[in-house]
Amino acid sequence: MYLNCHSFHSLRYGTIPLGDLIAHASACGVTAMALTDINTVTGIYDFIKGCETAGIKPIVGMEFRCGYQLRYIGLAKNASGLAEMNRFLTRHNFEKTTLPISAPDFKDVFIIYPFGNAPDLLKENEYIGIRPEQLQKLVLSQWKTRQEKMVILQPVTFRTKREYNLHKILRAIDLNLVLSRLTADDYCTDSEVMAPQETLLSCYQQYPHIIANTLRIIDQCHFEFDFATPKNKKFYTNNRKDDMNLLTTLARQGLEWRYGSHNAEAKSRMFKELKVIDQLEFSGYFLITWDIIRFSNSQGFLHIGRGSGANSIIAYCLGITDICPLELDLYFERFLNLNRKSPPDFDIDWSWKERDTILQYIFSRYGYEHVAFCGTNVEFKYRSIFREVGKVFGLPKEELDVLAKNPMELHSANKVVKQVQEYGMLLEKYPNQRSMHSCGILISQEPITNYTPLEMPPKGFPIVLFDMHTAEDIGLEKFDILSQRGIGHIDDSVKLIEKNRGIRLNIRDTSISKNQASCNAFLGIGRTIGCFYIESPAMRGLLRRLKCNNYKTLVAASSIIRPGVAQSGMMKEYIFRHNHPDKFEYFHPVFQEQLGETYGIMVYQEDVIKIALHYGGLPAADGDILRRAMSGKGRSRAALQKVKDNFFASCKAQGHPEKLSEEIYRQIESFAGYSFCKAHSASYAVESYQSLYLKVHYPIEFMVAVINNQGGFYRTEVYVHEARMSGASIHNPCVNKSEFETTLYGSDVYLGFMHLQSLESKIALLIQAERENNGQYQSLEDFINRIPIGIEGIQILIFIGAFRFTGKTKNQLLVIARLILVNFKPENRNLMLIQQPVKEYKLPELERSEFEDAFDEIELLSFPVSCSPFDLLQTRFRGDVMAKDLLKHHKKTVRMLAYLISRKHVPTKMGAMYFGTWIDAEGELFDTAHFTGSLKEYPFQGGGCYLLLGHVEVDYHFPTITVSKMAKMPFIADPRYSNSDERQFKVHGQLREDVSMTDRQPYPQEHEINLPRLRMSH
Repeated sequence: MYLNCHSFHSLRYGTIPLGDLIAHASACGVTAMALTDINTVTGIYDFIKGCETAGIKPIVGMEFRCGYQLRYIGLAKNASGLAEMNRFLTRHNFEKTTLPISAPDFKDVFIIYPFGNAPDLLKENEYIGIRPEQLQKLVLSQWKTRQEKMVILQPVTFRTKREYNLHKILRAIDLNLVLSRLTADDYCTDSEVMAPQETLLSCYQQYPHIIANTLRIIDQCHFEFDFATPKNKKFYTNNRKDDMNLLTTLARQGLEWRYGSHNAEAKSRMFKELKVIDQLEFSGYFLITWDIIRFSNSQGFLHIGRGSGANSIIAYCLGITDICPLELDLYFERFLNLNRKSPPDFDIDWSWKERDTILQYIFSRYGYEHVAFCGTNVEFKYRSIFREVGKVFGLPKEELDVLAKNPMELHSANKVVKQVQEYGMLLEKYPNQRSMHSCGILISQEPITNYTPLEMPPKGFPIVLFDMHTAEDIGLEKFDILSQRGIGHIDDSVKLIEKNRGIRLNIRDTSISKNQASCNAFLGIGRTIGCFYIESPAMRGLLRRLKCNNYKTLVAASSIIRPGVAQSGMMKEYIFRHNHPDKFEYFHPVFQEQLGETYGIMVYQEDVIKIALHYGGLPAADGDILRRAMSGKGRSRAALQKVKDNFFASCKAQGHPEKLSEEIYRQIESFAGYSFCKAHSASYAVESYQSLYLKVHYPIEFMVAVINNQGGFYRTEVYVHEARMSGASIHNPCVNKSEFETTLYGSDVYLGFMHLQSLESKIALLIQAERENNGQYQSLEDFINRIPIGIEGIQILIFIGAFRFTGKTKNQLLVIARLILVNFKPENRNLMLIQQPVKEYKLPELERSEFEDAFDEIELLSFPVSCSPFDLLQTRFRGDVMAKDLLKHHKKTVRMLAYLISRKHVPTKMGAMYFGTWIDAEGELFDTAHFTGSLKEYPFQGGGCYLLLGHVEVDYHFPTITVSKMAKMPFIADPRYSNSDERQFKVHGQLREDVSMTDRQPYPQEHEINLPRLRMSH
């Protein structure tokens, strides 16, 4: 009887979570209900399943609103009706047009107009909805004649008075108003609740034809959905047979390319996989992926195929991945097996510069009617909740900042803040807005609007209105089309090497980089700045602790660094066992047999499955539930609890000691959501090697490519420093040498105009374009004549030294610029200065401090180029010990002077601590640890140089200084403002540091984990 129900998917309007809405309806004895969220079908598929479980007939529909003015409600008679509504709304979403006041001619949709807003003539499928409180108006003559087209309309938006207040708050958030400014038209009436069905029907006892009309609509709505059948595009060709023939041909060709013509093991594996792919009818999925890769290769793009797809030799032979599954003993069943109903999952990365070209190809090749991005529901989060709700209650910005940045126990206890907290906590996990999945593409067999309306965000690619979980539930599996800067580093390096050195490098041939001796030498000492995935301080520390010097160890390290391995204590144990392989025992023979390669430590998702199967004796289906729970793909806690119960029951039945089983399950559980599959780690390791090969052999080109792809873990300054350490000469931007991006001439690196944050991008691009078209700039006058730039832009370029080719000082150039521009008329550009000879001005000679340039650079780039930060210190002291000698100072106290690069926040039970990364006066990196106690007395004070006092600990070849005291060292005063005490030290604050925060609970301590190193006794 309820034909107009809103869930919380009616964004910033509805207040009832979907499951709660169904439970509430069931409690009210409702036998049929319609979900009609505002301009969306986000919740209908979960709604259908939930209603069927509750014994309620589900009716799916949509409430069409313009802004928040209700136009009409649409109810789908069947799947065709839903598709009609979806296409109608999609067209208006794409065209950005308002919805018409009257509904279009739908064939399989019932339309209900709100009372008072109905057109004079109603079509056969159109009705007027009348609410219980509106029934008294039927005595009026104008409505008497229209009663035969009326139905019961009792909207549902909230359940309680408290939720009604929450609804008003949501409306105020949406309209960006304080509560007191809302008008009655901005929110729903206080009657939009669900009452018992009998109570609702009793209101209409005197109007049996209205009840009959309502029942007729309910009876004629039969929306049935087949959740079991895959909805992805089925075939690449026209049918399954042709698909398999093509796939087999491509696999045979690829097999010879990868393995030659006499590798029996590879050939056997290929045919085994082809048989499974055919049985599961996934040939189309493989071929579509291959087609995307084929297009990418035709454009000269570099891609990285990773994820569980790298377990497949077919993917390897088709060039989708670059991981040989035989080399790493990757089993195909982890990727595809006959129990799996959903298609395989390929994660494919491109450079961030090239990804849009790939997306454009997919949309045009497979049709905009069949391709869309997955959606996501962006939820209200802690900080945004208190900020949004506090704003509604009229709190000033200062108070909003306090609420957003502090835990609730530190909030003030006044009445308004209490209300903000109360309603804010109600909103936690509520959807706030719809957005686009970062990489998930859906390619459907039928038009995608059969399942959902589409929206067109500013990015320019359509999105569906549900998330990846719903997509998977209804049979749509996503293709992950990702981008990362690491590929940009590699790709641009190769282009720079050819341009700068004339060497054409085939970096796609991973045999030249993987396990290369000089790369392994760099790995073992952690010289990996700029390299994909292995440049962070934590990863460099791990590589040094492992003395990592080969591919398989790097594969393991790529997964060990993940939080799941770290928080379970297994990272520390792996490091110990790797360095002391004779000082531990395997927990159980199964661990030696299955995990011998990783010293009996669970490192990959597959390891967890192996132990669940071979130690726990669980069936393969339960192992897959564990895997999906670990990767964050499983949504059912109940299913996971059942697997846990089965695990312990099975272990007991096999006679395993209970304590050992508990310890093993603790390790399994700690992995949840934070571990890689082995193929994924291997893909990362191969890309890391490609980066490292370029860094080792072509370091300057590589670092310029890193800078131009806007870095990685660190800020630009660090990569500029690394380029200098690699032998580059670093130059400030120059109007005759620089481009928008950083450029390279031999070993001379000219920073790009993009790094001058205060210079307009269009001017920066124009400088380069004008020079390429009409030759180099001859003078400052010539530049002003050719480039439409004001005095502010000219000053930026002068201060950074972009006109140093003129031979004039910055002060002289400033005088010239002001003399020219004071009477300069833009309309005379290209006339005035060409016709008149350049004037020679008599310029004063002004003395400049040798450090003025450095302060100009800090102001414009945030770091000095013409000298080192150490040169700007008031002290000449450079520390007692240098980073290169730290290994000799184990257990000793040292005093060092260093420049701060980055710090990483780590929560502990004692409070926050930080790991610091620094460079010494020789330019070498080293690392520090700062515990809560020392931080209270000696905190970080922003970017700059510090004097450090600390104790050196060498942990498996890796030295760390535990800092007990530190002090920020003063720089010299800014010589540009020698007459102004106020500004002499202002620019110093622009020196930066990289700060990364960690939002998680503290990891348990080693004694709390108590990870056994010896076999546990019975």
